Amino acid sequence: MSKTILVVDDEKDIVDLLKYNLEKEGYSVLAANNGKKALEQAAKKPDLILLDIMMPEMNGYEVVKELRRNKKTESIPVVFLTAKGSETDEIVGLELGADDYIMKPISVGKILARVRTLFRREAKTTAAHDDIIKVDELEINVPNYSATLSHKEISFPRKEFETLVYLAKNRGRVITREGLLNAVWGENVYVVDRTIDVHIRKIREKLGKYADYIETVKGVGYRFKAKT
Repeated sequence: MSKTILVVDDEKDIVDLLKYNLEKEGYSVLAANNGKKALEQAAKKPDLILLDIMMPEMNGYEVVKELRRNKKTESIPVVFLTAKGSETDEIVGLELGADDYIMKPISVGKILARVRTLFRREAKTTAAHDDIIKVDELEINVPNYSATLSHKEISFPRKEFETLVYLAKNRGRVITREGLLNAVWGENVYVVDRTIDVHIRKIREKLGKYADYIETVKGVGYRFKAKT
């Protein structure tokens, strides 16, 4: 079954260009030209959303907030298409639950490569971790992208979830920031080291009193330890 990708941009030329090239690659494509229509299309549960940031009515940041609040759309991967280029802009997007950034002007080849990489990694993750991880009060259902803590469900955007899974699978081992970036985002995807720190902070917030499940190893990275 082909993957479905939602393309959201208020520039019709960009939407048409991406739609044409993605369909040539065998993907099904949904389209929207503003944030409100994006949310309507997202209800159809596409496998990926390519989302412009600067749009009328509702910008991309606001769209991601709404996607992550909705149980039906919270785990859909989102890649921002943006002309904004500072590290601060990237961190804001990651804080809200975006998975990646692609800078404008649009490079069709780069976008197709990122899409293929994302879907390839998703397939590998599912195949490699097709099970349930239990660590004391934390239970992670990997195939369902869900987690409970003390029998209460907690919600993680996809990249936070995959970061948590990788650490929990390797508990007791020190994982460098670079190792986490390569494992979760892939070696050919450019994201800054701060990306990992942002995701770890968000995960800890959701773990609440169990935040110290994840230890910081100063100057190196992180380690997941179980309570005893």
